[in-house]
Amino acid sequence: MDAEPVVRSAPLAGGHLLTAISTSIVGILREHYGRGPMKAKTYALDDIIVVVMRGSGFTPLEQTIMDSGEPNRVIAMREDFQRVMAARYKQTIEDLTGRKVLAFLSQAHVEPDITMEIFFVDGPLEGFGAVEINEPE
Repeated sequence: MDAEPVVRSAPLAGGHLLTAISTSIVGILREHYGRGPMKAKTYALDDIIVVVMRGSGFTPLEQTIMDSGEPNRVIAMREDFQRVMAARYKQTIEDLTGRKVLAFLSQAHVEPDITMEIFFVDGPLEGFGAVEINEPE
């Protein structure tokens, strides 16, 4: 998979946008981590984009650390990797959506093997809405 987005004359929307986001994030992982997840699914709601990746598998190094009884070290290592890649992830989302990423959060989990990348953008994505309550009762 190519991690670089293709420049298009018309902006992506709907399922095409979600697919492009999943494909791009997985491509970045494959390029820099040596492997990617078995499944990736992207959700968009208003100004939030969530990429959920399952089944990344563990590198031999990570498996050795897990087998030694220290899975938290694997999580910490994956979180460090995500911090290093944050600028690249944000730029990818900005290129695909035309929106500025205001915040990026990443969470890794070992069992089950799930990683989530969450992006907050500077405005709602067209076609993906939500209801906001400013002063709940």
